[in-house]
Amino acid sequence: MGKLMDKAVILILSLILYALEADSMYMVVPVLVALILSAALSYFENDKITLPVYFFYLLLCLFYIEPVPLTALFSYDSSFMKTKGYYWAFSFFPLAVHYKVLPLFTVLFTAAFILIAVLLKKRTADLEGMEKAYHELRDNAAEISLKLEKQNKELIDRQDYEVHLATITERNRIAREIHDNVGHLLTRSILQVGALLAINKDKSITEPLKAIKDTLSEAMDSIRASVHNLHEHSIDLKNEIDKLIKGFEFSPVIFHYDIEDEPDKNIKYCFIAVVKEALSNIMKHSNATEASISMIEHPALYQLIIKDNGTKGSYRKDEGIGIQNITDRITALEGNIHISSDKGFRIFISIPRKKSKG
Repeated sequence: MGKLMDKAVILILSLILYALEADSMYMVVPVLVALILSAALSYFENDKITLPVYFFYLLLCLFYIEPVPLTALFSYDSSFMKTKGYYWAFSFFPLAVHYKVLPLFTVLFTAAFILIAVLLKKRTADLEGMEKAYHELRDNAAEISLKLEKQNKELIDRQDYEVHLATITERNRIAREIHDNVGHLLTRSILQVGALLAINKDKSITEPLKAIKDTLSEAMDSIRASVHNLHEHSIDLKNEIDKLIKGFEFSPVIFHYDIEDEPDKNIKYCFIAVVKEALSNIMKHSNATEASISMIEHPALYQLIIKDNGTKGSYRKDEGIGIQNITDRITALEGNIHISSDKGFRIFISIPRKKSKG
């Protein structure tokens, strides 16, 4: 837009100067020629076109004095060429040739317009350079902002995972401490009370001892249940699958995990068992060079997909205890399972999120 405004200013100034000498209706012809050629240069903006047209116009000005006042238009176009060189300086050549024929004010003003055209070109080029630098800076800032946002999200996710892992580790430690210390003390107390009941001959304290033993047994059952629950809740499904994959050396395994809400403990145990069995089957019966495991959370169900690129073997539903065990586990959770051996061994499993049996 800046170039068009510059050329409009140069054209208006040149036309004013040109109109002062116009004495015939045919004087409009040079104006039309200059406008057409200048418009073509603005449209193409190609040095291979600009340079020949520029020198053609200068050559025209050598033979005819009428187009000389409009030379500034082409000085502007030539100064915008990417080819290094002061080609615009050749615009003074027609003035030097015709300075005796042209009025002095026409020579002076045309020379001034040529210089103005070059100055306008410099100003517009500087503005375009600043605008380009601004856009590059803005794009770089936006790119850096996106990278920082992505890194920040990854950092938050990593921190959340570390906190989750630390929580699980602490639960395991508490469960282990309760089992090893409090559990053993209660067990010893129950045995001691039992021994006292066995050797006791005073019937007046038999009932109190039985009551103490029952209370200790109840406490022991409660602790066992608590330890069991702590252990179950401390199972990290993603971490457990990662461990299985790390121990699988038969072929590379691509693992995709897209679950935000931790599934029910029964689903966790089911998925872990299925992955174990599937990896075992791949190692025993497949010639695969790559396998993949995907766990995906949907609004109404959890989905597990296991597949490999093997070409050996075929699947029969009545073969293998492992496959039957997998099917039984999925059925117990009211899920669906589909197994195929076409283009590699594949297991597709879906289990409802809210329906699970303990």
